[in-house]
Amino acid sequence: MVLFDLDGTLTDPHVGITKSVQYALKQMGIEELDLKKLIHFIGPPLAKSFRECYGMNEPTANQAVQFYREYFSQTGIFENAVYPGVPEMLAELKQRGLILAVATSKPTVFANQILQHFTLSGYFDFVAGSNMDGTRVEKAEVIFHALQNLPPVVTAEVLMIGDRLHDVLGAKSNGIDSLAAGYGYGSAEELFAAGPTYFAGSVNELLTYI
Repeated sequence: MVLFDLDGTLTDPHVGITKSVQYALKQMGIEELDLKKLIHFIGPPLAKSFRECYGMNEPTANQAVQFYREYFSQTGIFENAVYPGVPEMLAELKQRGLILAVATSKPTVFANQILQHFTLSGYFDFVAGSNMDGTRVEKAEVIFHALQNLPPVVTAEVLMIGDRLHDVLGAKSNGIDSLAAGYGYGSAEELFAAGPTYFAGSVNELLTYI
């Protein structure tokens, strides 16, 4: 069984996420012209990033998330691209008979829209994401939710693949192995510090560990 993160692992959401954050900040009276400064929003729960990066309290951060979704749900969701080789990799894994699922901190409704838009949804047996009310956003919770809704297997036969430390730590919390996707948005330093079971520098290299 293989669980995949979405942003930075299956697709490159750089433009859509950073523009959505830029829009949200503008609505909050914060002008940020350099999208590169917002790349760190890719991966972690949004409200947490708004709190940590801009000193917002919980109600203000939640308001920023609502503004983010105004742009993202209409435009940002499609300012995205599948990483080269991902469809072929998923097809190969399905041919091997593996159970595949998505485990993302992005709201499940958005994750499903993205997978359908890029015709990837057919590869996955389950999509686990966060709730629109802000619950189940921590990666450990998302992974647990996925495992509860998939056929039972021993933990040694489950692998979580993701590009940020949250994916690695979430896997550890659930007692499963992790494969760090080094081509995504987490630095090698961040990923190795989290202690992944495996590390892959490209989409093609993922297959050598699965």
